[in-house]
Amino acid sequence: MGPGGGGEWLVALQQEPALGIGAALLLGLVVGSFLNVVIYRLPKMLEAGWQDQAAELRGEEIPERERFDLISPRSRCPSCGHAIGALENIPLLSWLFLRGRCKACSARISARYPAVELASALLCAGAVWQLGFTVAAAGAIILSLFLLTLALIDLDTQLLPDGMTLPLLWIGLVLNLNGTFAPIEAAVVGAMIGYLSLWSIYWIFRLATGKEGMGYGDFKLLAALGAWFGWQALPSIILLASAVGALVGIALIVFARHKRGTPIPFGPYLAGAGLLALYVREPVAAIFGVY
Repeated sequence: MGPGGGGEWLVALQQEPALGIGAALLLGLVVGSFLNVVIYRLPKMLEAGWQDQAAELRGEEIPERERFDLISPRSRCPSCGHAIGALENIPLLSWLFLRGRCKACSARISARYPAVELASALLCAGAVWQLGFTVAAAGAIILSLFLLTLALIDLDTQLLPDGMTLPLLWIGLVLNLNGTFAPIEAAVVGAMIGYLSLWSIYWIFRLATGKEGMGYGDFKLLAALGAWFGWQALPSIILLASAVGALVGIALIVFARHKRGTPIPFGPYLAGAGLLALYVREPVAAIFGVY
């Protein structure tokens, strides 16, 4: 190791943008493979936890289960139970090499797995491309990966886990202690307004109709976005998420015969609006006439 020690690689990444973007791309592929695990397993872990709590409240014995978390057991084919080997778990490439089928039983493997890996890679590379090899880029990567994961979990289960939304809020506040994305005062107010705005809409709608129009996870996700971007960004985020959500909802009803009473998760639209706020906040605000 020469003079400067382990800092040489950091200097190289800062001086060579292509190298930094390539490193972020590889990181995103690897992390994307793990995100697939989180998206599938975290809701099941939460459900098992709720069942245990319910059993405890009823005075029943908590059933013993096989260990199931983000680490164990190893990933398996849902059709035949074949344990996925290391060579079958190379991000993106393994799915392409296997032609989207299980090596053991030839059952189809969902194309969403490589899609998540590719999306993760592009989000990480895009952050470094736009913001350089900086603290802001690291924050953008964290935010992007959280939002991608939350959007897909909500799409699958209509859940936005506190174990992700609340840490995301605190990470935003910590990064903004130095004003990385917004002044800390605006970030704190943004977290409060983000939560209270949707909380108020929820209760107005519930009192008027007797129905729940959204979940508490939506309040916390918008609070987290307020903590990242400050209260000034909230109007454009809410309007963009609502507009896209309304258009998608109408399209589902008209073209997919989606029943009007069937709930549509709002989290994916909030997450998409958050990603836009990360890179194109000012143009979006100008379009809607809000700042």
